[in-house]
Amino acid sequence: MALIENTTAPVSGPAQLLAEMVADRIRQKVVSGELSPGEHLSEVALSEELQVSRNTLREVFRLLTKEGILRHEANRGVFVATPSISTIIDIYRIRRLIECQALAEGYPNHPAIARMKKAVEAARQAREEGKWLSVGSADIAFHAAIVELADSSRLSSFFAQILLELRLVFGLLQDPEYLHAPFVDQNQKLLEQVELGNFRTAAEMLDSYLLQAERFIMLAYARAIEG
Repeated sequence: MALIENTTAPVSGPAQLLAEMVADRIRQKVVSGELSPGEHLSEVALSEELQVSRNTLREVFRLLTKEGILRHEANRGVFVATPSISTIIDIYRIRRLIECQALAEGYPNHPAIARMKKAVEAARQAREEGKWLSVGSADIAFHAAIVELADSSRLSSFFAQILLELRLVFGLLQDPEYLHAPFVDQNQKLLEQVELGNFRTAAEMLDSYLLQAERFIMLAYARAIEG
């Protein structure tokens, strides 16, 4: 449903809430792969699509630029951010610190385990249908669920930002099947250990998994840049 702006609303509270709602819509476009790194964002097109004023959209752009999701170039406009190699290295360092610890300290019957299972099932279904961007979205949901094992809303909120940047990394690589296919079964293996209650073993597997994923993506990134 489109977001209709109330032009009679005061500049404070409601206007800021609207900007946050629109910002979340754009974040979802990044997560889904609908927006790609380096893509130019048209104020006119987006304001029409989301049914908000260009002033509201500029506030949204300001918020997302501060988050590192967008970048502004003088006299050129606003673009979806393009991650650097140093960003990729930092993302995976943070992932190992957060995800492995959360997994190691998990416990049976935690609600997040059901979400992990749901994400694995979604990834397998999307793989069968050849919907590789959906496989990527399911993979992101799986790892977000791992962090939920820590029972920290602050940590989950921070990690959501990291996953946004990770989706931008995924968007740099033009072959989503090559990128996501190897990790569907690895997520299944992690889930199996979790369901057996072997959280420490799963955490050790995840550490190796993330190191492998980092090398895999760095190689794919290098090929994409050279190409």
